[in-house]
Amino acid sequence: EVQLVESGGGWVQAGGSLRLSCAASGITFGDLAVGWFRQAPGLEREGVSCLISSDGRTYYAESVKGRFNISWDNTKNTVYLQMSSLKPEDTADYYCATGWNSGCQEPDMDYWGKGTLVTVSS
Repeated sequence: EVQLVESGGGWVQAGGSLRLSCAASGITFGDLAVGWFRQAPGLEREGVSCLISSDGRTYYAESVKGRFNISWDNTKNTVYLQMSSLKPEDTADYYCATGWNSGCQEPDMDYWGKGTLVTVSS
């Protein structure tokens, strides 16, 4: 059974930092794309960042470029999202996801975690 478990969410003041983790079991990130998505109250889920593990390519939404960094520890089969200079508009439930066809869009994702809440206060 494939499981993705996010952790690291919490409350932080604007300008602060958090590191989210996505630990996988039942699947190895090494051959896949891994994405971070977020959904704020009343809004649609949006892609935040994506890592193509096979070649190290990374992608970021314009709203987080320069502030967020996605990385992968293959020894722990865990993907991280380092978030810095956080803004109140970053407040959302953050989800990691992965899929077999190495794409970074929501339809490409076959497995999803349950999410971790990030709250940024002004």
